Amino acid sequence: MTLYEKWSEIAEKDRTPQENEAFWKEYFLKEKDNYADILANNRKTLKGTLSELAGSFNMDTVTFTGFLDGINTSLTEEVDLESLEDTTELDIEIDYEKLYFNMLDAKADWLYNLTEWNDILSEDTRKSITKEFRISKMAVSSKVGRNEPCPCGSGKKYKKCCGKE
Repeated sequence: MTLYEKWSEIAEKDRTPQENEAFWKEYFLKEKDNYADILANNRKTLKGTLSELAGSFNMDTVTFTGFLDGINTSLTEEVDLESLEDTTELDIEIDYEKLYFNMLDAKADWLYNLTEWNDILSEDTRKSITKEFRISKMAVSSKVGRNEPCPCGSGKKYKKCCGKE
């Protein structure tokens, strides 16, 4: 069984709601510590074996594989999670702007509100990414309003032109 399969099994394990909450609360605290360390030390690249990196973040290799699963879409080049072993050499680069965007998308306020972001991305950059995120989540309708100009280009209102019954 691969490390990623072990992580998936642990993450998806049937638990009582209380056990599930306790499991994820403990994991999210570790995750928060990892991101705080990465940002505080501006660790844009992580190099070493999976086992070494897991140890540097005080995690076992299976839990660190879960962390990599979470950060994977924020890397300049994604890691093949299925092929990871303790001895796998990793050389990963984090795209901070993607990371911030993905934290917003995950609704992980305990991560995108970390004070360590202040030294990584300016407040204006964070606001810009937040605006981009919100725009990306807006529902856009292609429906033409009755009082809008007709899309046929006649210059008439839609209700007086193509929208006429």
